[in-house]
Amino acid sequence: MNRTMAQKEVGKGVLLKVCQGDITLEEVDAIVNAANEYLKHGGGVAYAIVRRGGKVIQEESDRIVRRLGKVPTGFAAVTTGGNLKAKVVIHTVGPVWKGGRNEEDEKLRRAVISPLEIANGYGLRSITFPAISTGIYGFPKDRAARIIFSAIEEWVKGHPDSTLREIRVCLYDDESARIFLDAFSGA
Repeated sequence: MNRTMAQKEVGKGVLLKVCQGDITLEEVDAIVNAANEYLKHGGGVAYAIVRRGGKVIQEESDRIVRRLGKVPTGFAAVTTGGNLKAKVVIHTVGPVWKGGRNEEDEKLRRAVISPLEIANGYGLRSITFPAISTGIYGFPKDRAARIIFSAIEEWVKGHPDSTLREIRVCLYDDESARIFLDAFSGA
């Protein structure tokens, strides 16, 4: 069971929560996968999602890339949730950290906004994000946390009629949970 560590209202009737646990166990309409541009889910969060959700997620991802080409950084694609409790998985492509010289902050912001736009377009009420780009992509966790939370809050404020009512950020390990919680408390 994932535990909520903190929450606050970020828009009229919209809760933003920080939790710690396994994103694949989240009981929400959509979970966000930190994907690569070819939607090959071979490691990290992506692998965990396919392992629990089933090969249908990878098969659908492969069809998307065959039909439309690779997913650019900052954009997202949708598959079913397979065996997950979530109805859909929104695969967003975050930036690889290159020292901040390649517009990484803006690309991460777009990688957060894109799934929110998609979820709202589908009429979904709840979504959970991982710590996008902070694993093998090397984005500094404290910087990513600030960007992720500010992007969510700005988007919610700019979309008062959104269908989303609960937005979560779920962290797997203790270090990430502490860093994200610190950023959340300071926001």
